[in-house]
Amino acid sequence: MKRISVKMVRKDLLDIPEYSLPTGFRIRLFEKGDEHHWAKVEASVDEFKNEEAALEHFNKEFGPYIDEMSTRCIFIENKNGEVIGTTTGWYGGLNGDGEISGRIHWVGVAPEYQGKKLSKPLLSAAMNILADRHSKAYLTSQTTSYQAINMYLNYGFEPFITGPSCYEAWSLLENILNRKILM
Repeated sequence: MKRISVKMVRKDLLDIPEYSLPTGFRIRLFEKGDEHHWAKVEASVDEFKNEEAALEHFNKEFGPYIDEMSTRCIFIENKNGEVIGTTTGWYGGLNGDGEISGRIHWVGVAPEYQGKKLSKPLLSAAMNILADRHSKAYLTSQTTSYQAINMYLNYGFEPFITGPSCYEAWSLLENILNRKILM
């Protein structure tokens, strides 16, 4: 599938779906030193070529805000205490108008744990973090992450159209997900 970037927006943070983690897993907040766990997960899902590149990106993007990460970044651990998933309820400007929105940022579950019903509880936890601080949220993704996009649609996120390539992206997604997305 052609990889095209997309943005999605959720116009409010009310009525967030809730899902419990399966037995043997727990969610916890970021603690200083966890940047290595973040890098390992994000590298495992091919967001970066290796853990070193992921850690470099983490330090650039989140290093200046490391104290905020302890209230915004979450991890899923397995029964052995190993970090196997992460996301961050972050913030940013969606369309350059200076308004700050909540942002679902860097969602990742290690490949060997995908399909084990962990993504929905992870997303719910991050959205609840955002709901305490923001009135709406957005995220960025790409057409190749169509399964995640399907989940985001089910959570009330909608396409945010920014240009002509968006229509191609959402047409591809409608076909692969077999659902009408653009109205």
